[in-house]
Amino acid sequence: MENAVWDVAAALAATAGGSAEEARSLAEQAVRASEADGDRLFLLRALAVLGQAEEARELAGLLTAWSLTLPFENHRFVVTSGGGPGIMEAANRGAREAGGKTIGLNIRLPFEQGANPFITEGLHFEFHYFFMRKFWFAYLSKALVIFPGGFGTCDELFEILTLVQTDKLSKKIGVILYGREYWDQVLNMQPMAEWGAIADKDVELLHYADTPADAFDQLRRHLEAHHIEPDKPAKAPGLAITRG
Repeated sequence: MENAVWDVAAALAATAGGSAEEARSLAEQAVRASEADGDRLFLLRALAVLGQAEEARELAGLLTAWSLTLPFENHRFVVTSGGGPGIMEAANRGAREAGGKTIGLNIRLPFEQGANPFITEGLHFEFHYFFMRKFWFAYLSKALVIFPGGFGTCDELFEILTLVQTDKLSKKIGVILYGREYWDQVLNMQPMAEWGAIADKDVELLHYADTPADAFDQLRRHLEAHHIEPDKPAKAPGLAITRG
């Protein structure tokens, strides 16, 4: 099991810095080498994460290529990630490969790597506090795509959902959970609505996608509907603007 785990770790690392085909082959070899059922399940899930990194790369490329075709300089959309490794790195890489700029909002942690090498020069920002990093995510974002992740991922998701629910944002942010198999097991909002903790309409704030094409289509429709206004002057993004 230990050797197989290291093989998968190497495959995941190779996704960002080397050939995606080589990385996938490494992970598949590790799965085949695993004998115990529990080990095999772990490795299969690791392989799924590897695939999601490639899908994040593809989605970032699709969005960037589309945004570069827009004729309005002030309405250009830039892929932004947390700046770290894994899926974050894949997103920055996809945007860069598509010929666009890409932003990384990195957080300094004692147990993770630094910023990934695909962030555009001058657009790499280092944060010490999570709350300041989340502020800049919320301040500039037009849409949020949440790939499978842990506490930090959920923290950022619920930050945006709370701001939307309480009318603290002056713009409409679309929220897409990528990978329904994962999120259906981790997150179920319906009991919160049934218990009266949130409104039924709040459940509808979440949208789902399982392919880069589907996620891109949802993003494009959201951005076209709410964030492309060619006949109006460009406005600074607004945060903490309440009604009434």
